[in-house]
Amino acid sequence: MSSESPTKFPTGFARAIIVITTISAAIMELIDTSIVNVALTDISGNLGATIEDTSWVVTAYAIANVIIIPLTGFFARLFGRKKYYIASIFIFTISSYMCGQAGSLLSLVIWRFIQGIGGGALLSTSQGILFDAFEPAKRPIAAAMFGMGIVLGPTIGPILGGLIVDNYSWPLIFYINIPFGIVATILTLRYIRRTEDEKNPNRQKPVIDFMGISFLAVGVGSLEYVLERGEADDWFQDKTIILLTILAAVGIFSFIYRELVAEKPMVNLHVMKRRNLWASNVLTFATGFGMFGSVFIFPVLVQRILGYSPTDAGIGLVPSAIAAIFCMPIIGRRLGAGTPPLVFVVIGFIFFILHGYTSSLVTPDVGLPFFFWTQVFRGIGTACLTVPLINQAVVGLTPQEMPSGIALTNMLRQLGGAFGIAVMNTFVTQRYAVHRTDLVSNLQVSDPNLLLRLSQYQAGALNAGINPTQTTNFSYKLLDLAVTKQSYLMAYADTFLLITLFFVCVIPFMFLLKTQKVSKATIQKIAEESH
Repeated sequence: MSSESPTKFPTGFARAIIVITTISAAIMELIDTSIVNVALTDISGNLGATIEDTSWVVTAYAIANVIIIPLTGFFARLFGRKKYYIASIFIFTISSYMCGQAGSLLSLVIWRFIQGIGGGALLSTSQGILFDAFEPAKRPIAAAMFGMGIVLGPTIGPILGGLIVDNYSWPLIFYINIPFGIVATILTLRYIRRTEDEKNPNRQKPVIDFMGISFLAVGVGSLEYVLERGEADDWFQDKTIILLTILAAVGIFSFIYRELVAEKPMVNLHVMKRRNLWASNVLTFATGFGMFGSVFIFPVLVQRILGYSPTDAGIGLVPSAIAAIFCMPIIGRRLGAGTPPLVFVVIGFIFFILHGYTSSLVTPDVGLPFFFWTQVFRGIGTACLTVPLINQAVVGLTPQEMPSGIALTNMLRQLGGAFGIAVMNTFVTQRYAVHRTDLVSNLQVSDPNLLLRLSQYQAGALNAGINPTQTTNFSYKLLDLAVTKQSYLMAYADTFLLITLFFVCVIPFMFLLKTQKVSKATIQKIAEESH
């Protein structure tokens, strides 16, 4: 240990600016993963495209995210982390403006892909910069702060998107990124420090492995396409889905093999030998599944089935965000004080299972108050899982291994979300068919309740001025709509039970996490090696 040059970390105002800048970047990146969802109808109408085609606006961003996230550590070493961070903010900001200016669906999709390249880079690089601003002993607090961004981003997206769509025009969902980009660039130039490696003019830059990048882009990009578009394209009945599934398998296995045998790999996959990293990543994948999947299902359920507006759907997610914001600083402080992370992981699983079960009890006549506690459970569960898993993913990693560990963790969270959304889309379709068949098979023409319902429909049709000869057909159409609505409601309720089941299945992995407190000597050693 050198006493002449003690490790220095930013303090006071400088550290506060770093925290604000990096967490804001993470929030804006994740907001853009979900803010577009509530605007697809408006975008499709404005650009003259179908909803199915317009969903490429979401898919393109997701594909770009999962391609770039695992490469962020490599590009940070290649260009220098600070330069790469500024470049990512610039790309994200310019492409956001161009998305708002898009006059066709094709141009919007292209610029969304570019926006995803910039945004995906922001996520992992922000986390690395934030962690470096804190002493190793205080990194659980940094993990809690970053966890707020991870939870707030997907939650704020539908809220903000709903307010904009209901009151303004859809391009504003992209323009709101511009002020952030300008301010973030100025603050980064002024307050974020270069790493010691960046300052070394004689540093050896890593060699760009174009073949490895190609394998990753083809493999992960194809996988993300299959997950995002599989349900809409009828899965393996579609030749494109079959082809891209094969390409995904070949690309991913080729990338893994190349990175494992390379002398200086772009992504250090050897870090996955660390038990804490791969165990926490399995749980992170599950967290992504539940977090992004539930945020996807909830607005669809309350808007399409219960008839809420986009704004109301967004407001319904507020209790979750508030609960998470309240819990995360407490969890961060307790982790820093030595509370075993397993304690919070167990609590997180309990609350996420409660969220899934209570949400599955939804009925056609519930209002937003019904979802208050279900969303509070989700917020507490997400906070208890996100913070310790972010912290535990990097426990035992050297400073050189940390960028790869962070990138892999963020990629698996995003893939968990994509997997969750894809599975839930397919599950809803399958369960809808089952519930509709069951409901229709129980409709008996001799049932007095059915006859009463049909007579009520006919009376309503007559009062509405419909021709008496057409009231019978009209009443059967209303009955069909009621069966359809109930079938979808039951199917969406089943998806929440699916989240519960998924979390139960990965419970064994939580007990693989190391729970001992890191010694002060180890903390000091890591601090010295970091700088």
